[in-house]
This record gives sequence, C-alpha cells and structure tokens, in this order.
Amino acid sequence: MKRFIFGFVFLIASIGVFAQKYAYVDTEYILSKIPAYKAAQDKLNEISTEWQKELEQEYKLVEKMRLDYQSEKVLLTSEMIEQREKEIAQKVNEIKSLQNKFFGPKGELFVKRQELIKPIQDEVYEAVEEIAKSGKYAVIFDTASGAAILYTNSKYDKSDEVLEKLGYKN
Repeated sequence: MKRFIFGFVFLIASIGVFAQKYAYVDTEYILSKIPAYKAAQDKLNEISTEWQKELEQEYKLVEKMRLDYQSEKVLLTSEMIEQREKEIAQKVNEIKSLQNKFFGPKGELFVKRQELIKPIQDEVYEAVEEIAKSGKYAVIFDTASGAAILYTNSKYDKSDEVLEKLGYKN
C-alpha cells in the first residue's frame, strides 16, 4: 500500500513537472531594436573614444619626457637624473590613475553606462516578467547571455512579443 501511495504521489508530481512551460528571448536582438538603446551605446562609445584620446595624448607626453631624458642623461648630475626619473614615474602614475578613473570597475564609464543603459534594460526585464506571468511560463531563457541551449523551437521565442509590449514594432 505504501508503494502505491508513493507511486501515486510521484506520478502526480511528475505530471506537474512536465506541464511547466518554457520560453526564450534574445535580449541582444531586443535591445538592438530599441532606438534609445542604440543612442545610449553611441553616446558611450563617443565618451569612451574621447577619454581614450586624452589618455593617448598623455602617454605621448610621457614618451617625449623619456626621449628627452635619454638624450640629456649624459649631461645631467645624479640628482637631476633622479629628479627626472621621479617626474616620469609620477606622470605614469597620474595617467594610470586617470585611466582607472575613466575605465575602472567603478569608473566614470561604468557610472555613465548605469545611467544610460540600465533603465532600458530594466524596462525590458519588466516586460519579460509580465509575459512570463501572463503566459504562465516557468522559465524564460536569455539566449544572448550564453545560456547553454542546444535546441530552440522558434515558436517559443518571445523577443518580438517583448518589443511589442515595449511599444516597438518589428
């Protein structure tokens, strides 16, 4: 009798497991169709390029300082040599600090990306959540984030539905 009850409970539980619905979206595709996202990406690229040029100019200045130092080294006293080497090292440290300020893990580019991109991503994720709840999906995978999906049936792709929910037409 215990086996029968255990088997019945197992059967009921496995029916519930098999009845779950799954879908997937491609957030890269969705974001590529949103003009505000493209504008934000373009703005970030513009800012990044500007900062990169500034760093390159600073590195050129250091290279000039090194070349000047090398050509004048034979004429300098040991104190002057030490002073020049300190100046060059200090300038290199300043550049590294500036580079970290711009591109570091909590740098200005990261902050700007959070400011421009995160609201758009949040809007997409809210739309996905609404679709998941209304469609009673157990899981919605994101194929853009490297999820290991070996097979997908395009009828379960909800990317266009997310775009439509956000007010964009494919």
